[in-house]
Amino acid sequence: MQQPPRLNLQIRATACLLVGMNLFARAEETPPMLGFNARGAAEELSLEKSFDDRIDPAELRTWLQQMSAEPNHVGSPHDKVNAEFMLSQFRQWGWEADIETFYVLYPTPKRQLLEMTAPRHFTASLHEPAIAGDSTSSSAVHASLPPYAVYGADGDVTAELVYVNYGMRDDYKELDRRGITVKGRIVLARYEGGWRGIKPKLAYEHGAIGCIIYSDPRDDGYFRGDVYPTGGWRPAAGVQRGSVLDIPVYPGDPLTPGAGATRDAKRLSIAEAATIAKVPVLPISYADAEPLLAALRGPVAPEHWRGAAPVTYHLGPGPAKVHLMVKSDWAIKPIYDVIAHIRGSESPDEWVIRGNHHDAWVFGALDPLAGNVALMEEAKAIGALLRTGWRPRRTLIYASWDAEEPGWIGSTEWAESHAEELQRHAVLYVNSDTNARGFLVAGGSHSLQHLVNEVASGIRDPETGVSVQTRLRAKLRVTAFAKDSAAADANTLDKTAPATGDLAIAALGSGTDFTPFLQHLGITTLDLYYSGEDDGDGIWHSIYDSFDNYIRFGDPDFAYGVAEAETVGHVVLRVANSAILPLRLSDFADTLDGYVTGLHKLAEDARQHAHEISSLLDSNAFLLASDPTRPVQGPQRESVVPDLNFAPLDNATLRVRQAATRYDQSYDTAAKTGLVLDLARRGDINSLLRGLEQALTDARGLPERPWFKHMIYAPGLDTGYDPKTVPAVREAIEQRQWERAAEYIGITAQVLQKYCDQVDEANRKLQP
Repeated sequence: MQQPPRLNLQIRATACLLVGMNLFARAEETPPMLGFNARGAAEELSLEKSFDDRIDPAELRTWLQQMSAEPNHVGSPHDKVNAEFMLSQFRQWGWEADIETFYVLYPTPKRQLLEMTAPRHFTASLHEPAIAGDSTSSSAVHASLPPYAVYGADGDVTAELVYVNYGMRDDYKELDRRGITVKGRIVLARYEGGWRGIKPKLAYEHGAIGCIIYSDPRDDGYFRGDVYPTGGWRPAAGVQRGSVLDIPVYPGDPLTPGAGATRDAKRLSIAEAATIAKVPVLPISYADAEPLLAALRGPVAPEHWRGAAPVTYHLGPGPAKVHLMVKSDWAIKPIYDVIAHIRGSESPDEWVIRGNHHDAWVFGALDPLAGNVALMEEAKAIGALLRTGWRPRRTLIYASWDAEEPGWIGSTEWAESHAEELQRHAVLYVNSDTNARGFLVAGGSHSLQHLVNEVASGIRDPETGVSVQTRLRAKLRVTAFAKDSAAADANTLDKTAPATGDLAIAALGSGTDFTPFLQHLGITTLDLYYSGEDDGDGIWHSIYDSFDNYIRFGDPDFAYGVAEAETVGHVVLRVANSAILPLRLSDFADTLDGYVTGLHKLAEDARQHAHEISSLLDSNAFLLASDPTRPVQGPQRESVVPDLNFAPLDNATLRVRQAATRYDQSYDTAAKTGLVLDLARRGDINSLLRGLEQALTDARGLPERPWFKHMIYAPGLDTGYDPKTVPAVREAIEQRQWERAAEYIGITAQVLQKYCDQVDEANRKLQP
């Protein structure tokens, strides 16, 4: 398809630039003694065009092939080689750059065994074979570590097996209804449904002595499509490695919570570390899982528990009995964060930070190097702009993190080490991780939602020629149309894919390096990447995440690598160059209103659910409806939901709406009238805006996990990746902890009032 004229895309972006960039200080009206170079919209667009012209897909391909040529796990020689290569490149491009080294606990397997001892003998291979046509998979046999789950406990246990579906909390409730306990047994859970680290945690809480996690073909294997190498989905012997660190409690080095893991840091003992699993854990392929599933008896699994293996799914316990043994080397290993910066010309104490990670479970072409080489291409293009005499208004910091895979360790240790500086200086953190063909995926602080949309409206989608915003809007509308419920369709269309206007960005839970910046330090954050057409789930965390796979199924011509570099690069440049930070606070107010409305509904739904369960139990309905030969007991009664007083939170939310509206109106008026603000006054306003995300944090943190301090965005305690919004209140309602819910309604309301005070002060500073 013919590329649309670039001029049209630039015109579409101009409205945001007029409001969000630099017209608060027009050059012709600014006294020379203020000492800054005011840039208008046209100049900014020209700068972005020069930036785009320097993005080269051939370099993306070359770097990806080089950096994914050997295993890149923590402690591997090639992981360090890649860090040193990036360091030299940054310096060559004109950045000041160094490597910051941290020393973290990183256990690696010494011996692993899984065998079925009854009713017949079977030994799992625990091995991924080479695949013809994938040049690196053959070398992995000798160069890579075997499939493993880092931070699972050492152990040597033999017991009956129980199938627990995804191994989430509701799954154990289903087992209870069938009279099945996992106490003293080993659980077999399939991947998906939640963070893998929750699975051994819940297994231990329910009395299990070991945990096996496998990839079911329904979730990422032949049920989804052709397996690798014919297609992109997981082959029978493919294994998803991964961390089982309890990251919803705290991420990073488990021995140094809240502090950087420097060489001389004070460390907990392994026994004291709250985030290390208490039982041995082993990931296996569906080829190794199939004999275990076939040997189970007991009740047939509920329909929604059944995967796509060619067996009848039984729950157990037994007669399958397994012997599970895991022994690891619990060593402290160095990790290498590559940190580069360019000092800002006008506001050097305001930092725009961009990050991706460079470590992988094996080769990591898709995860993470496809995103990392886009970051490098951005840095190269910015370096070229420097040579023209340009310099950003604010300081730029580009970071390639190490040890993300085991639990966002490199970014967390750096953020903890520089916490006070970051809270004083950071105005934005922009993250990416994987990147491939497909659609723009955007999440983060909702005050940046409008900026993301304006940038997305000016980036060309490589496959269709329309803007990536237009293509994403079409995708969301078609997805909404395809849903079963007409009411849900209308709601989804209204909320996520309006025919015009901005698309919503997602709330962030966890899963990668944005976590310490947003949810621990309260720094305004975005996570941006492309995905959806690459079938990457099928080779995720396996030896088949390779260069050969990526150039077939990921992004063959690296066009989406270019789109990623342009998208993130434009966001970085606009924020770095803006006179007043380009935040639209009413977007956050709209989003917050939806979250609080959702809390009301959650409480009412919990009340109705408890009433329905009691009614069914009182009428003996569950017993009467159950097949006597396959008995299923009723669920436990639920506590009565009291009348929660949401008034403090409702009132605070209303005030957020009012304060945000006033600020946005003042912002728009100042932009349209060309209000001139001197450097000191702009600095005061930006300082207030920079601190708005921090105003949404509370020093006490979330219940049971004080490391997480953001009161609006957090990963769920029992989900790990998926976000929980207004998390302290929401999880208290879900856990039926009514006193806690009431307490955190008040605490969250206080946080929002503090936020409003800061918005009001910024608004006063913005008046003529």
